[in-house]
Amino acid sequence: MINVLVVEDSPVVRDFLIHVLSSDVALQVIGAAGDGEEAVRAARDRRPDVITMDIHMPKMDGFAATRQIMETFPVPIVIVSGSSTTNEIATTFRALEAGALAVVRRPAAIGHPEHESTSKELIQTVRLMAEVKVVKRWPRSSGDISLPSAAKLEMGRLSARPEIVAIGASTGGPVVLETILSMLPRDFSVPILIVQHMATGFVEGFVKWLTASSRLPVHMAAHGDRLQAGHVYVAPDGFHMGVQADGRILLTREEPENGLRPSVSHLFRSVARVYGQNAVGVLLTGMGEDGAEELRRMRQLGAVTIAQDEESSVVYGMPGKATRIGAATYILPPEKIADALITVAKNR
Repeated sequence: MINVLVVEDSPVVRDFLIHVLSSDVALQVIGAAGDGEEAVRAARDRRPDVITMDIHMPKMDGFAATRQIMETFPVPIVIVSGSSTTNEIATTFRALEAGALAVVRRPAAIGHPEHESTSKELIQTVRLMAEVKVVKRWPRSSGDISLPSAAKLEMGRLSARPEIVAIGASTGGPVVLETILSMLPRDFSVPILIVQHMATGFVEGFVKWLTASSRLPVHMAAHGDRLQAGHVYVAPDGFHMGVQADGRILLTREEPENGLRPSVSHLFRSVARVYGQNAVGVLLTGMGEDGAEELRRMRQLGAVTIAQDEESSVVYGMPGKATRIGAATYILPPEKIADALITVAKNR
């Protein structure tokens, strides 16, 4: 059994979440809390396997509660968001900076057409996050960000002239992406395409959150967009993202790959086909193996390929697979990945 602590200030919503979670035979709700202070005490006393966390609560909000829990007795935390506007959703991603693992929509009400699918999404997320071995997380202050020098990272002589960067990420990815993008300079000369696995409905807020800390323009990708140097494009919900030979983005609704759409595998394969050695592929923290084989194909074609290292990964599934099969030219932590991207961009 997976022991779950439900944190939600509304008694009606709290009972509803307990009902949804208790419908799964693998989950057992062992307690509930109505505010952040109560959540911290319950996490300490009950030692749940996973916590579902509300954001807007009295006494102590979900951000502060998440931070305090992760600094003292770390537990996998899933943010359950009832936010609907882009601005509200963007704010929710602050909880990931504090150490939460994932953000998921609050399930739709009983009788709603999306009740079953959204309830399944919550249950599946809780079950998956309970498997993650979390460690103490210390929030990074804005003063810690500094622009790296490309000279710090020795990458040898590069024969390629990179024209595009493709990045794939899953669990733990948002904070790593925010770290990398915040370290790239305004004159970064290569377009960046990102596939980040996340719950439906959060991409627009994710893009807005990234925009707040990035020196580069960040967009949600649209079909037919012409790639611009130094711009960042994030795959939208429900579409695979690829590239066309004329330098435009191609969005399709082809079948999911590895159970996912968008898929990192689809992006990497498309980039490999169009750009060959003149590309950079980066595979970050995440569950599963999405993108690993395709990253190896990119390396075989002469592209620069990077996998996040195990120590800095929340989940070492995707980059770990890439490392084991020899797909990565370099295995680096997030800050060094930013160094590497600056280096290869200058090589262009």
